[in-house]
Amino acid sequence: MSKYRNFFFIFILFLSFSFDIAAAEEEVLAWHDCIKEAAKNNPNIIAAVDQITQSVASKDITASGIYPQINSNLGASTARGASGAVADSYNYGVSGTQLIFDGAKTLNNINAAQENITASKENFRFTSASTRYNLRSAFVKLLKAQEMLRITKEIYDIRRSNLELITLRYESGLEHKGALMTSQADLSGAEYGIRQAIREFEVAQRELIKEMGRAQLTPIAVKGDFQVRDAAKDKPDFTVLAKDNPELQQAIAKKNSAEFSLKSAYADFFPSVSGQAGASKSGNRWEPKGDQWNLGLTVSLPIFEGGLRFAQVSKAKALLDQLKENQRNINDTVVVTLEQAWATLQDTMDNVKVQREKLDANQMRSDIAQAQYSLGIMTFDNWIIIEDNLVTSKKAYITAEADALLAEANWIKAKGETLEYE
Repeated sequence: MSKYRNFFFIFILFLSFSFDIAAAEEEVLAWHDCIKEAAKNNPNIIAAVDQITQSVASKDITASGIYPQINSNLGASTARGASGAVADSYNYGVSGTQLIFDGAKTLNNINAAQENITASKENFRFTSASTRYNLRSAFVKLLKAQEMLRITKEIYDIRRSNLELITLRYESGLEHKGALMTSQADLSGAEYGIRQAIREFEVAQRELIKEMGRAQLTPIAVKGDFQVRDAAKDKPDFTVLAKDNPELQQAIAKKNSAEFSLKSAYADFFPSVSGQAGASKSGNRWEPKGDQWNLGLTVSLPIFEGGLRFAQVSKAKALLDQLKENQRNINDTVVVTLEQAWATLQDTMDNVKVQREKLDANQMRSDIAQAQYSLGIMTFDNWIIIEDNLVTSKKAYITAEADALLAEANWIKAKGETLEYE
């Protein structure tokens, strides 16, 4: 039995030494370090910025229609006729077209494009808020995994110490074999707990690396505490909070864009008026001397298109109605989400206090029971129940602290706060 105890003692020393070496090689990151890296490298953030750029370019493309469209030309040709004579021809000139009136169609398209830019910016805010939540969740999971690894080592020490005590009592005839086998099984469970904690730590590392936008997995650890800072103890007005939510603001911008698009569809029933002007020179030698110029006005009004414009108006109306209802639904959903997130945050913070009290109580009971069992005034069955409660409380307390931080992150996301929130 002495060899058995020595084996596990060497095992835990090996584990501790291995993790000390690993910790020395890990890059230790604070929360603000993760935010800075994610803001620069997270692919969702980069894609959202590109979407804004596309929206701005789309507006510029649309707005180009209200400016003069000027073209130039330069030509030279030669031809042989049936008689065999060769004739050369040269020309160059400039021409332009200016839109004068189109029923405000282009203007409404520009306004719709401007609303699409607003929608893209709100989408960036929404993406940033979601990225912050994912990043914070990954950070908290790694923080929890680090703490859980420390706790599992503590639990191993408790189980090993218990096995040593029971082994001495068993060898002296004061304890039965069932108690010894139970303690051995508890120690095996503690070994499994350490291995499980190591695997969870590695998974949490990879998840945080992903959210920061790093291309490769590198050994990292995080530093921080389990303190909830955005506690929101006083119940806020969720309806007021919802008004600035980026998801809702994006829905409003899309609805506004649809309103301008409907006006643009109506504008197709008006004639389109544009002016043209041009000047050119042509001749059979270079430089051509023949002057030509033109000035004109064009009025265009389709007479029959098979109901095209009526169908376009009907489609634009339906889209606008859809987006209005979508806005109303998102507003209601955001309000409910805010209240749910706030309630969950309060519940988890209350649970942290409860689990802290339970841990303190179970630690006290364990200290007393340890002494009573050593003196032989408590049975093994009663003592091991108290020890199991202590082990459970240690894990439950860390889990409760992590849950509170995750609930805080969800509350911040529900408010629509971005990566720059801190």
